[in-house]
Amino acid sequence: MPRPLVTVLRAYARYAPPALAFAPLIRYLDQELARHPRTTVTRTRDGDLVAVTTNDLIQRYLYLHGVWEPHLTAWIRGRLAPGDTFIDVGAHSGYYTLLASRLVGAAGRVVAVEASPAFHSSLVEAVGRNACHNVRTVNVAATDTARSLTLYLQDAANLGNTSAVQPKSTHSSFEIEGLPLPGILYPDELAEARLIKIDVEGGEASLMDGLAPALGTLRADVELVIEITPRSLAKQGQSMQDVLGPLQEHGFHVYRIVNDYDPTSYPRAVRRPAVPLRWDGSISEMSDLVFSRVDADHLDPIP
Repeated sequence: MPRPLVTVLRAYARYAPPALAFAPLIRYLDQELARHPRTTVTRTRDGDLVAVTTNDLIQRYLYLHGVWEPHLTAWIRGRLAPGDTFIDVGAHSGYYTLLASRLVGAAGRVVAVEASPAFHSSLVEAVGRNACHNVRTVNVAATDTARSLTLYLQDAANLGNTSAVQPKSTHSSFEIEGLPLPGILYPDELAEARLIKIDVEGGEASLMDGLAPALGTLRADVELVIEITPRSLAKQGQSMQDVLGPLQEHGFHVYRIVNDYDPTSYPRAVRRPAVPLRWDGSISEMSDLVFSRVDADHLDPIP
């Protein structure tokens, strides 16, 4: 497909009302951009400039839709305010870091923790490209104790799936220093954190082991968003309760937020994002869970 035509159709897919966002067209564009990658700098719906190569899932969706995980993105927009502190653990190339940097403003701050040296380099470039002067980046893995970790990438088409759990087939691997999150963050960063986002691809139980002793020192209204991967946890002899237990002991309630990676779901999700709903069932598939001391049926954006 000629590049100018891809650009025109992408604009239609991004901005057409949901009722007119033709699903077969969106699916075709997604496949076309995966098969014939485009490398460029694109602008997200929040105005941030991000470098993308569209054979990677996250980067392709940013190019096509201008947003990643629209339900979670919308909820974070409604929770962070100027002056807040945001901790982004597993920041990848910085989508949520850039979003939070805008939301917390000059009086706030963002700490972006990324284990992969390659992703950390992309993260630093993104922070510089968008003049995010309130961001501190750290190239380290957040885990239970100070130790060296081997991280594995299974699929080059999904760079975000870099994990300490060794897959059956490995595209690449690297060694990185691991530290407990309280040892990565400055004391005031942890104590003042309003929102902590954790996406560590199966390392969430180990991270929680390292964070648990500091949970009592967090501010009363702190909230955490944690991607839970039950299958990866099980491979390590761990379970979802290893993550939930310490948080529930400190008064956190569990909510689940929708996360649909079907590209045709994005137009409607962008315009009608769902809020996290109270969750007390089992989790058998990868899920984004929100932990809050707010006791309600759902967590609405803060006015």
